[in-house]
This record gives sequence, structure tokens and C-alpha cells, in this order.
Amino acid sequence: MKTYTLDEVQDKIIGKKGTPKRDKFEYELQMDLIGKAIKESRQERKLTQEQLGELVGVQKAQISRLESNASNVTIDTLMKVFTALKAKVKIQVELPNAKFNVAR
Repeated sequence: MKTYTLDEVQDKIIGKKGTPKRDKFEYELQMDLIGKAIKESRQERKLTQEQLGELVGVQKAQISRLESNASNVTIDTLMKVFTALKAKVKIQVELPNAKFNVAR
């Protein structure tokens, strides 16, 4: 019986790194993880979605959508949510000839 590495399985099922299908999958996965992290952090701080929404200036429904999938949210709203949750935010952007880090 032939065994496969995790990378080989991912390449076969999701697509090779750098392909549109794989990029889309990884982006959606990251957005899902951000949403789950926001929900867990909110619950740890014993806030309801409505209370977090009030701190951020958005409706409860937007917090609910954000927690289930963060892909349709502006960076501004995400930063407000992280600030309200007292989270430390680090953003790293890598371009071919430059690298930028932003921490808040």
C-alpha cells in the first residue's frame, strides 16, 4: 500500500500551491479561522454579539456574519473588532522587493 504525505494529498485534492483553486481554499480557510477566533475571544470576555456590535458600532447581525465567515468584511471593521476585544494585531505584507509589518 502506497502512503502519501499531507502535501501530496492537499496538492491532489485542493490543487497545487499557487493555483487559483488552492489560493481560494487557503483564503477561505484563513477567513474562517479569523471568524472562529473572534467568536472565541468574544465568548472568553463574556460579551454577547450585540454587546460587541455596540462596542464596534455595527449591528449584531454583522458580528454573527463575521464570526461565521470573515471574508466579507472591511479591514476597518476587523480592526475595530480586534480593538474592542483588546487583541494585538500584526499585519505582514510581502512584495517582491519589500516587506512591511504593521502592529497595533
